[in-house]
Amino acid sequence: MHPVGLTRWVALLIAVATTSLGCAHTQPPERNVYVISEDASGVGSSVEGGTGGAGADAYCSEMEKKCFRTCWRRKPNISSIDKGSGKHHEHCTKTCREEFMRCVKEQEELERQELQRKELHFPTIDAALDWLREHKTEVAVGTIVIVAGVAAAPYVVAIAAGGALILAPL
Repeated sequence: MHPVGLTRWVALLIAVATTSLGCAHTQPPERNVYVISEDASGVGSSVEGGTGGAGADAYCSEMEKKCFRTCWRRKPNISSIDKGSGKHHEHCTKTCREEFMRCVKEQEELERQELQRKELHFPTIDAALDWLREHKTEVAVGTIVIVAGVAAAPYVVAIAAGGALILAPL
């Protein structure tokens, strides 16, 4: 092979190698912190509210009714209470109300954990911020937000030191 031809091939190979290495070392996208709201009050309030949502209330009410029926059919384990008496009714009501409240708290915690595990996906950071601002009460702190246009870099909903609700890189 001609020395000039060989030199051209070597130069071409070096150019291709340099170009491909340049692509491998591109800078990562800038990871900004975005303010969703200056005030974090109300965040997750529809999740962490006192009722546990309609689903939890219905489920727990049914459990309370079953508890009461079972309790009412049996003689109380307290010897001073006669089966079928007013005291028996009070005993079953109190016992099953405690079960109901425990059930509601468990359901609320499950809903809160489910929402925290939930990942939200958006096409752009602006779409994510708009949605988060409008649905602040539905989002729990710790919710992961994926923005497609930001190299699949996950963000997390958090509260800044000043009390602002932010979207921060995970």
